[in-house]
Amino acid sequence: MDKKGLFSEEIKKEALGEWKSIAVEVRPSAFKNPDGSLKPFYLTRAFTFLPDDGFQLEIINYADALGQIPLVKMLIKGSTEWEGDHPIAAGAQKVNFTADKAYEVTPLNEAFTGILNTLAKENFETWETGHSQDIFKKAFVPFGLKEGDIFKEYDLMYLYNDMMFWGARNIDGRGFDIEENRPVNLQIPMVRK
Repeated sequence: MDKKGLFSEEIKKEALGEWKSIAVEVRPSAFKNPDGSLKPFYLTRAFTFLPDDGFQLEIINYADALGQIPLVKMLIKGSTEWEGDHPIAAGAQKVNFTADKAYEVTPLNEAFTGILNTLAKENFETWETGHSQDIFKKAFVPFGLKEGDIFKEYDLMYLYNDMMFWGARNIDGRGFDIEENRPVNLQIPMVRK
């Protein structure tokens, strides 16, 4: 194995385990306010990097910056592809996350449950607060997923002082759905659980 491959394997080994958000995080979303400004997207993450390049990610979205009004929980299980060095920092890696094992959504707020019952009725049971439904490979309008889609992000991972950084969201709300949208900045890190 060449030096570059060895370095990547060391990073993978160091990344194994459970990670969590330090605090509620803010991201730009693809949705806009009436004045044209981007709506903020508040969330916390709980991430587990598993052997054999598997992962599990739980995201909870909130209506507020302090995380007092939870809206929805997403549970994503999938696999990673390591694409090599990322120029943002020495040791940073291009990593693709593919939700190719599971994708579940649980509304946590009555108002959000109502939105799901309006926008995501086809091929789903009636949405109930606190009850999960599988959206894997299903059309899911609220997240822009079409029938058969497998969610994938072209991201990055950087480990520093027992913190795990991923890429910062594009300020215009674009997702990391294609290589050209791969992030070039670091976002707030997660710490070990």
